[in-house]
Amino acid sequence: MKRLSAGFLPPVALDASGGVPMYDQLSEWFRRAIIDGRLRPGQRVPSTRSLANELSISRIPVLSAYEQLYAEGYLETFVGAGTCVARSIPGEVPKLTNATQRASQPRMVPSAPRRISQRVATLRTPPQTWADNQGAFRVGLPAIDHFPIVAWSKLVNRYARQPPIDHMVYGNPMGHLPLREAIAEYLGTVRAVRCDASQILITTGSQHGLQICAHALLEAKDRVWMEDPGYPGARQALRTVGADIVPVPVDDEGLNVDAGIRLSKNACLIYISPSHQFPLGVTMSAARRMQLLSWAARTGAWIIEDDYDSEYRFGGRPLASLQGMDTDDRVIYVGTFSKVMFPALRVGYIVAPKDLIPAFATVRDAFDTFSSTLYQAALTDFIRTGQFARHIRRMRALYLERRTALLEAIDQYMDDKLEVIGTHAGMQLTALLPRGIDDVALSIKTAKLGISTRPLSICYAKPPKRGGVILGYSGASILEIADGIRRLRSCF
Repeated sequence: MKRLSAGFLPPVALDASGGVPMYDQLSEWFRRAIIDGRLRPGQRVPSTRSLANELSISRIPVLSAYEQLYAEGYLETFVGAGTCVARSIPGEVPKLTNATQRASQPRMVPSAPRRISQRVATLRTPPQTWADNQGAFRVGLPAIDHFPIVAWSKLVNRYARQPPIDHMVYGNPMGHLPLREAIAEYLGTVRAVRCDASQILITTGSQHGLQICAHALLEAKDRVWMEDPGYPGARQALRTVGADIVPVPVDDEGLNVDAGIRLSKNACLIYISPSHQFPLGVTMSAARRMQLLSWAARTGAWIIEDDYDSEYRFGGRPLASLQGMDTDDRVIYVGTFSKVMFPALRVGYIVAPKDLIPAFATVRDAFDTFSSTLYQAALTDFIRTGQFARHIRRMRALYLERRTALLEAIDQYMDDKLEVIGTHAGMQLTALLPRGIDDVALSIKTAKLGISTRPLSICYAKPPKRGGVILGYSGASILEIADGIRRLRSCF
C-alpha cells in the first residue's frame, strides 16, 4: 500500500490560551482531517515524539490524543510502518461535520433517501394550537386544583423513602398484582365488570391500551368499525398497524349496528365508547348493546369498550359496562386513571378475556416492559384506604357545579350561537355552531385568546355538514368558565 510521508502532514493549528485542553485540540484536529479527507486511510502520521517536537509542546498531550484516537478507531499501528490512519476508514466520508457548514454549503453528492414508514403519514395531524392552553375549556383535564395532593404525597413518600426490593427491580408486564386486585374489585362493584386480577393488564393510559389491543389483534388492512364522529386518538392507535377504519354513524342510541353491518359485515374489531360516546355524549341503548354483542358472537369480532370517564354521570349511578353484559368473552374493556386522578400519573388498564392474556402480555412486554411500580403501589393504597372513592364523589359534585355554570354562561352569552348536546355525563359537552362557521378556524382563533375549544369536525372521518366545539369544564373554575364564554363570544 502506498503511503505518503509523514512530512506531508497538514499544518496543525493549536490554541495555547488554555481554553480547551491541548490533547482535546489535537484529537479533534485529527478527526476533522481524516473526515475531511486531508488524511487518507493508511497514511502515516508522525510519532508522538516527533509531533511533540514539531509543535514544541509536551509529549503527554500528544500521547493522550493518540490513545483517544486509537480507542475511537481513527488510528492504528502497522508493523514496520508506525502509526497510520486506520485502513478501515471509508475512502468517501461526509466532508461536513459542522451544522453551520452543512446549512451554508450546497450538497454536491445526493445522499441516500432517508426512509421512514409510509404509515406515519396516516398518523400525522395538523397543529392543534387549542391543546396548548390549560383551564377553560381544555378537554379531558380534571380539577387538578382540587386533587388531594397532601394525602397522595404521603403515600408516594412512604414507598419512595424505603422502597421494597421488589419495587426496584423489573416488574411484571401485566402490572403490580395488588393494584390489579384492587382494580378488579373496584370495577366489579362500580361498573359491573366481570373479571379477576389475572385478566387485568396495567398500561400507561387508555391510548397505550388501545395500541396494545391493535398490535395484539389486528393485521394490516383488517377492517375496524369506529364511531363517526369518534375519538381521534383511537383512530391513530388503530392506524399504527395499518388497519382499515370503517366510519359507522352514531345516532341518539349510539353506534348504528345495522349501518356497520351494511358498510362492512366482515369487520374483525369494533371500537366504541358506549357509556358516554365521545364526542356527542350519547349513551348506547340496551337494544343496541345486545344487538352488537350478538353480532360479535356470531362473527368472532372483538369489541373494544373505551370507558374513559364513566365515573362522572349526573342524575344517577354510572351505567353498567358493556363488558358485564357479554356472555361470549368478546369485549376488551379499556380504562384510565388520567381523568379521575391526574394525567401525568400515566396509569391505565385493560380487562382482557382470559384467552387473550398471553398475547396482550407479550405485546406489553415488547413495548416498554412494565409501568412504574412506585406509582402503582401508591395508587393501590389510595384505592384500598377509600380515598379514591371519596375523591370521585367530591369531583362528581364539583363537575356538576361547573357543568351548570357552563350551561348558564352559554344561555346568557351565546344562546343564539351554540346548540348544546350531550349534557348528562362526563367532563365536557359538545355544542353545534351555526352552519357555515369553520370550527377549526374558530378554535385557532380562541387559542390566541387563551382558551381551548376543540373543533368537532376533527372527530369525523369526513367534514360534517355542521361544525361544533367540544368544551371541557372539569378543569376550569366557575370564574374561568364565565370568562371563557365571554371570550368565545368575542370571536364571532
